[in-house]
Amino acid sequence: MVTTPVAFIIFNRPEHTAKVFEQIALARPRKLLVIADGPRRPDEADVCAQTRAIIDRVDWECELLTNYAAENLGCRKRVSSGIDWIFSQVEEAIILEDDCVPDPTFFAYCEFMLERYRNDERVMMVSGSNWASHPLDIDESYVFSRYPNIWGWASWRRAWSLYDVDMKLWPAYRDQGQLAALFSEARVRDYYEHVWNTVDGIDTWDFQWAFTCLFNNGLCIVPKANLITNIGVVGTHFRGETTNINLPTSPFDVANAIAPRTIFPDCRYDGPLFASNGVFWYKPEPAWKRFVKDPRGSLIRYVKLLLYPIYRVLKKR
Repeated sequence: MVTTPVAFIIFNRPEHTAKVFEQIALARPRKLLVIADGPRRPDEADVCAQTRAIIDRVDWECELLTNYAAENLGCRKRVSSGIDWIFSQVEEAIILEDDCVPDPTFFAYCEFMLERYRNDERVMMVSGSNWASHPLDIDESYVFSRYPNIWGWASWRRAWSLYDVDMKLWPAYRDQGQLAALFSEARVRDYYEHVWNTVDGIDTWDFQWAFTCLFNNGLCIVPKANLITNIGVVGTHFRGETTNINLPTSPFDVANAIAPRTIFPDCRYDGPLFASNGVFWYKPEPAWKRFVKDPRGSLIRYVKLLLYPIYRVLKKR
């Protein structure tokens, strides 16, 4: 039985939800918190109800808490507010979405890491997903990464309390040139500048969590071998499938876990993520194209970047 609270985020996919619930039921958590969004259209009400009905299958000794929206809030607002609710109820939690099927050892892995790093504020989350393009040839059982992955994860209230779904600090950080201090590689800067500039137009919450972790120098624990199979993101805020779905999993041996010798981002994992064939590869538009699309915004941004060093000098006087 899992003693750490488990949170389950569901919506409108009963088949996906049932597969993840099956693994949760095998783990038999003592506390299960369930978040659900409301239907987007009247004709979606039935499938949302079918999805919620799966939670009624809880047949083990369990404190069940539900947070079901009567109306559709959208992925951005529903998930972020739902996780706010989770951490208003508990200090730490294991979190699964309805398309992230965990290996049975995922729960013990999360419990182990949550306890081990509970008071280490350098660590902000535990991920069950490993997106390495090839198996990590390392002695350790897990690594630390700069880059958070929310396909099956766990965290603490202390970390989530830093989250801001609106990313109010981003415009100032961008205009001050803080990305250059955060990332030495241009391709990484280009990727995050792109996603954070466009996040207002995307119905999502996870890019904001990445912003929170990265600008707080937070680390993510990543298992040596993948523990989560994503069975598809179609049906949420995406219109198609993404990379790294349906990856195989391998068990995590908690009893014989070997910790990294230092708590530091591991380039053996992080480096390939942004390689030309990596998960986060992004080729930015040429500057002239960005200027044509948004001449006023581009001009203001470049002027701010040029003037900021002068502002800093004057401020010190």
